[in-house]
Amino acid sequence: MNKNHEVNNVSELLEAPEGEHYQFKEAKERFSYTEALKICCALSNGGGGKLVLGITDKRPRKVVNSKAFSQPERTREGLMNKLRIKVDFQLYEYEKKRILVFEVATRPIGHTVQVDGVAWYYKGDSLEPIPPDILRDIYFEAEPDFSGDICHGATLDDIDKAAVDVFRTLWVDDSGNKRIKNISTEQLMIDCGVIINDKVTYAALILFGKNKALMKYLPQAEIIFEYRSSNAAGPAQQREEFRVGFFASYDRIWELIDLRNDLQHYQDGFQVLGIPTFNERATREALLNTVSHRSYRLSGSIFIKQYRDRLVFDSPGGFPSGITVNNILEMQSPRNHLIVNVFALCGLVERAGQGMNLMYELCIKEGKALPDFKGSDSYFVRLTLNGMIKDEKLILLFKRIENDVVDDFITEDFLIINSLFYERSLPTSLRSRAKYLTELGVTEHIGRGRYILAQKLFEEVGGSLTHSRQASFDREENKKQILIHVRMHSSRGTPLRELMQLLPNHSRSQIQKLLYELRDEGKVRIDGKANKSRWYSV
Repeated sequence: MNKNHEVNNVSELLEAPEGEHYQFKEAKERFSYTEALKICCALSNGGGGKLVLGITDKRPRKVVNSKAFSQPERTREGLMNKLRIKVDFQLYEYEKKRILVFEVATRPIGHTVQVDGVAWYYKGDSLEPIPPDILRDIYFEAEPDFSGDICHGATLDDIDKAAVDVFRTLWVDDSGNKRIKNISTEQLMIDCGVIINDKVTYAALILFGKNKALMKYLPQAEIIFEYRSSNAAGPAQQREEFRVGFFASYDRIWELIDLRNDLQHYQDGFQVLGIPTFNERATREALLNTVSHRSYRLSGSIFIKQYRDRLVFDSPGGFPSGITVNNILEMQSPRNHLIVNVFALCGLVERAGQGMNLMYELCIKEGKALPDFKGSDSYFVRLTLNGMIKDEKLILLFKRIENDVVDDFITEDFLIINSLFYERSLPTSLRSRAKYLTELGVTEHIGRGRYILAQKLFEEVGGSLTHSRQASFDREENKKQILIHVRMHSSRGTPLRELMQLLPNHSRSQIQKLLYELRDEGKVRIDGKANKSRWYSV
């Protein structure tokens, strides 16, 4: 950026109005990352904006110099990973004083940006959670939320207090707010947004309704569990039907699955360790996902079928608008926003739409197949969680990566490791993240856009031969191509730029290294210096 342009930008910042699109903080020595998260969250929910560090908020504004976030790229990456929106930054030096600006994109249509389940916004100058009535308006932007509609005729008497108490306990445990213990059922329902202006929503019935109320107003809000010992047609070995509020059946469904949850064993050195066939967290996430995304306008029940080696979740309604199997990890579009919001309040989901990411991560970490949507169509979504371990070496590989590194992994990191472990090529969209894993020592760069898992990881899980063979094969093949080209043009010599066109996925230094190996083997020689040098066959 040229100096004049930089000065103009700072001048604009000094004149900009503070509000929902600009927030100014002096941050002379440091600034709280947690506070930055909340501010960026609120800016995004308000339509996007800038967090400016190093300028006073009171007029006339002054540049005061900020030392906060000495590694802004790392901070930017952390904000993006947490908020799941685009964040850019700019550094300015104005009269030898440092200004750091984080620019935050607007939230997606029909969605809020959240920090640990809370969607923040600016009410005047105050940073506050978005109230239920504004949340409802946001959710209606994308697709009408059936769960937020009023169920005419339903009353507070249709609410099951036992289901409410399960939710109450979860909400207290997650929020630490002891006040929730003592408020009435009606006030609790109002506070979580499922009773609006004394009217009962369909979400209230789906989550907390009595059996009689659901039979009368929403008979399709039913979950049917079946255990089948084989794929053969016929009656299931066990079947239970749940036409009650979800919070009254949530734990019971997991108990049924866990009754036949066999341990699979793998060996780590002299230790024999076990992994359950069905991971509880992944299973619960799949159940929450099914309840929050199904179409309650369609007849038909949610089916959960347990087999010895897999769980199959069938839910009425195809994928929500804009969601496909290919973008399901990047796009979030819950069909029943109010239900998702209640789940977020009590900590059952971290934030809307992230349950699917967690399922993928857990499956990869446990050496299992990825979640499978085969069999889905416009009317039903079928999710299969395969429980059998495919390769225990993948489990061992994750155990060899330091815990604090794995804890910071995002879904893309798990997908990269999974692809490279099974020797699949990386999609272009994952290559920039693979570079980050190389810096951590998890992957190795072997060519432009090409990566393999680090040799030390392969050695520790007994896979070094595969790694060496892969790396060696690539290297020898490239040397062979170079040698053929040099021999074909030996009379005139081959410049380095020609070989860079021959191997476009390799850097200049990588090709030079291959040439020097061929020279040391007595197969090629070099004449000339710098740009005039040419390679000849021997």
